Amino acid sequence: MSKLILVRHGQSIWNLENRFTGWYDVELSENGILEAQKAGELLKAENINIDHAYTSYLKRADNTLKIILKNMSLKNMNIIKSWEFNERHYGSLTGLNKAEMKEKLGENQIKIYRRSWDIAPPELEKNNDFNPRSDKIYNNIDSRFIPNTESLKDTYDRVIPYFDLNIKTKIIDGKNIIIAAHGNSLRALCKKLFNISNDKINELEIPTGNPLVINLDAGLKVLNAVYLDGNRKQKLIINQ
Repeated sequence: MSKLILVRHGQSIWNLENRFTGWYDVELSENGILEAQKAGELLKAENINIDHAYTSYLKRADNTLKIILKNMSLKNMNIIKSWEFNERHYGSLTGLNKAEMKEKLGENQIKIYRRSWDIAPPELEKNNDFNPRSDKIYNNIDSRFIPNTESLKDTYDRVIPYFDLNIKTKIIDGKNIIIAAHGNSLRALCKKLFNISNDKINELEIPTGNPLVINLDAGLKVLNAVYLDGNRKQKLIINQ
């Protein structure tokens, strides 16, 4: 049996400001730091041995993972960063206030952009200040792989191949894995692991900074899954 621990990064500054963030690189808020610290404390109390740690290219996820590992007394553990675990790219919505855009475009349209399976927001212009193509953290990525917008399906199509190629065999070998990533990249992974339909995936919410511990057998069948912070848990959808 293997434990796969999924943690959405702690609250970011733009989460606090209710802005669409996507691939833009923002810091954790003070509350987000506290959430990451608590996540580490909860995991340490479970006495879980971590064999491999993964995160995205974005510092809100990377710093969340570093805080968690520090609080688990695992400061020297190697962290593998993958752009495939980045948040979904929100296109031209990046940087905009969610409430203001809901008023401008209508609640239904924003719900489609945020929660539909295969509909992406309009593309972000290349000269936009929030375009990740100008961020040096992506200098080693082929520009063809940097999107201008994404649907959840697009996110799924980069997360799952990476997971299958780099993490699946470790789970089969019984290793324990932690992934600190983002709401939509983790929703994409949960869609695969929990066998959630295209129609139902919009119902899955991932809380910030709350470790989801998934026990998997060697065939990647979910034996059970639980959020460690019961006061902040969200409903899980498991169809196995």
